[in-house]
Amino acid sequence: MNTIDRKWMWVGGLVLLAFLLVLPFLVKNFRVFQLNMVMIYAIAILGLNILTGYNGQISLGHGAFYAIGAYVAAMLMAYGHWPFWLTLPVAAVVCFGFGYLMGFPALRLGGHYLALATFALALAVPQLLKYKAIESWTGGVMGIVLTKPDPPFQLTVLGQPLSQDRWLYFVTLAVMLLMFLLAWRLLRGRVGRALIAIRDHPIAAAAMGINLPVFKSLTFGVSAAFTGVAGALGAVVVAFVSPDSFTVFLSITLLVGVVVGGLATIHGAIFGAFFIQFVPHWAEDISKSAPWAIYGVFLIILMYVMPTGAAGLIDRVLGLFRRSTPTATPSGLSAPAAAPASSHPAGGKL
Repeated sequence: MNTIDRKWMWVGGLVLLAFLLVLPFLVKNFRVFQLNMVMIYAIAILGLNILTGYNGQISLGHGAFYAIGAYVAAMLMAYGHWPFWLTLPVAAVVCFGFGYLMGFPALRLGGHYLALATFALALAVPQLLKYKAIESWTGGVMGIVLTKPDPPFQLTVLGQPLSQDRWLYFVTLAVMLLMFLLAWRLLRGRVGRALIAIRDHPIAAAAMGINLPVFKSLTFGVSAAFTGVAGALGAVVVAFVSPDSFTVFLSITLLVGVVVGGLATIHGAIFGAFFIQFVPHWAEDISKSAPWAIYGVFLIILMYVMPTGAAGLIDRVLGLFRRSTPTATPSGLSAPAAAPASSHPAGGKL
């Protein structure tokens, strides 16, 4: 990336950040709530993508980690009267522990066998949350009702007050940017290369000295921690948790978000989150009788148009744009075009 591209990238990033800071005051509270859920789903999808996209471990049970993170935050807020922001790291630590333990079966299982094991986890957790022995903590089938935190100060922008949902928008945006930064720092270096090596060539990775059991277990833990933070934020934003909110369908939805956004991409989580948040509502508006059929049509079309996900399509378009843009020389003129193949000594043949 040359200096000009880097400069325009920074300018575009600052413009986008300014737009995101003003956006909640341009829409109604319900739309702000939907945007909050998009950012929460983006964090959960990013966590699942670290496991599935980068490390090659298929999980159909990340809805369980989302539920655990949500219940940890809800119980600490409802019974311990903790501030909501303090519940996020606790949810991350708890879900990391559960994910790390779940990583041990992953050492002996792979492919569809691992997917079935995690699927069983997604089936079991909602039922365990209804268990009579812990009903006094989890609320049983009735769940736990929370109160949304009030903003710490009063503010009016463009005639719109800083409501609870708008305040949570800024909190969720800050947490999302932090989690994306952590994932970027983690995956762009040696750890990311080790995860990809394990995914593509596990035997060769082990021969190069990569400890497969440690990396697989830690990856499961880190992935679960990301999803647990998303679940805790989801509990705060929705202000309610119940076992029926975290069915198997949530785990499948998160996996759909990973595929739509793009496997082994960080920014693809944003596109996947928009898809799983808004497309079901659009499908229901189109057809009240068969909304999921319309949802399936949307999904099939997107997979046909974007086989590598939304992030892959955008990367290809940007690559074509960069190749079509002439490179400037120090004198300010365009670089000379490459000589035709026939002018080479070998006539352009190898």
